[in-house]
Amino acid sequence: MTKKKFLILYFLGSIVWIFSTNYLLEQYAPSSYLHLLTRMKEVMYIGITAFLFYYFINKIEELNTSKEDKERLLTLINSMVDFINFKDGKGRWIEANEVALELFGLDKNSFRGKTDMELSETEDFYKNSFLYCITSDEETWKKGEISRIEEYIPLKNGSFKTFDTIKVPLFHENGSRKGMVIIGRDITEKKEIDRLLKESQQQYKSLFLYSQDIIFMMDLEGGITNVNPQFNTVTGFDAEEIIERNITEIFPERFKESIIHDMAEIRHKQTHKHCEMEVFHKKGHTLTLECTAVPMIINDQTAGIICYGKDVTKLRLAEEKLRRTEKLSVVGELSASIAHEIRNPLTSLKGFVQVLETDDPKHQFYYRIMEEELDRINHIVSELLLLAKPQEVKFIEANMEKLLYNVISLLKTEASLHNIAIDFTSTTNKVAILCEPNQLKQLFINIIKNAIEASADGDGIISVDLQHENHFAVIVVKDNGIGISNKLLERLGEPFYSSKEKGTGLGLTVSFKIVQSHGGTIHFASEQNKGTVVTIKLPIKRS
Repeated sequence: MTKKKFLILYFLGSIVWIFSTNYLLEQYAPSSYLHLLTRMKEVMYIGITAFLFYYFINKIEELNTSKEDKERLLTLINSMVDFINFKDGKGRWIEANEVALELFGLDKNSFRGKTDMELSETEDFYKNSFLYCITSDEETWKKGEISRIEEYIPLKNGSFKTFDTIKVPLFHENGSRKGMVIIGRDITEKKEIDRLLKESQQQYKSLFLYSQDIIFMMDLEGGITNVNPQFNTVTGFDAEEIIERNITEIFPERFKESIIHDMAEIRHKQTHKHCEMEVFHKKGHTLTLECTAVPMIINDQTAGIICYGKDVTKLRLAEEKLRRTEKLSVVGELSASIAHEIRNPLTSLKGFVQVLETDDPKHQFYYRIMEEELDRINHIVSELLLLAKPQEVKFIEANMEKLLYNVISLLKTEASLHNIAIDFTSTTNKVAILCEPNQLKQLFINIIKNAIEASADGDGIISVDLQHENHFAVIVVKDNGIGISNKLLERLGEPFYSSKEKGTGLGLTVSFKIVQSHGGTIHFASEQNKGTVVTIKLPIKRS
């Protein structure tokens, strides 16, 4: 009630009261009591007036307070970024903030008192959204407790927004529905960030799990924190065996200092490092890894190190093999051009020495030395010719046992001169392979002569063993001589590299080439002052 209405009613009521009470007193009150009743009437008027004033003043204050509270509430909910909606027990909209009205395209003067069904009939674009609200509200009422759901609200630009919506049902004391408070927070951007994060995580996971290179992560002290499955494939170590170990433990000792230096530089300068080093395989041998280490940077701080390693062991072996092949090619071309030129004057020299030897008996010792040296030159020339460009060789079937027996018979005399015994054993009656017999004879002569020379101090034993394994003939030559150093083992087969005083370094080069041309393998195992074992595998049949 407004102040103006209140004053009009008060004025009219006062007139009615005065005239009506005066009339009643004049008509019915005894004259002796008229003055007293008139005073009492006035006191009563004052009391009723005071009560009415008190009542209406309180009512006005309550109305003002209620209005102020409502204004504060509206100010509060309109300042929130979430949409707020109040409904009564029948689902009618009581109040909503500007975010909610703007979201559903509602007029702030016409939404009150309407249900979601009524609003769906006036707002076609949001019809499905309002109908879904009816369903979700009903589910919340049935549960009788606060519910939380994700709602998708379409936008007129073709996109949509996702809201994390909380619905709070309110009930009277008798259990009847009183109202519902609905609060929805826009999580569209958060959902998109989560989607991009999951996508990034999936890409990282795919890169980490399915990379053909090994990947391992380290903390700033070099402790391994994670490895990918390829690490096990390459090195043989399971993740449980390698995690928490320090990086320096899986590399040979000689790389420790450079690893520590590179890690310190990555930590402080946030740079990457590229290097090539060896790593231990679980079975004991070493692998060659091409490594790239990069800093793991979080909030501009180095939190760890990620290392990528590519197994280049086979590649480096192939490169080394290619280098040796190139050397052989150069030596072969050189040999082909000079061997014949050397042999012609060599034949003349040997002839003249033989003539002088028959005519001059006094200097026989010198002539014999000259013949031996000429023979040695001739032998070197023969080896040079074997290194020339390969010629087409005709392979025939040959008995390996017979071939080895003939070679050993040929060398037994030389071995006996050095007090060395050659023991030949065969575990099979007949091993016949397709080969070029003369080349294999040259191969076995080179290997056994090396064994004799390594055991030249006397009391040596050389064992030659012939075996048949699957589709291979296996020849094992073992001596108890001086052995071969690790440095020399790495360079066996290189042309012109020899530890012998008068060696040319061509014998094993020729031997390697013969084995290769027969599709076989040759392996040296040696320990200094204990002897050497040479294992030759030759295929019985050639494709």
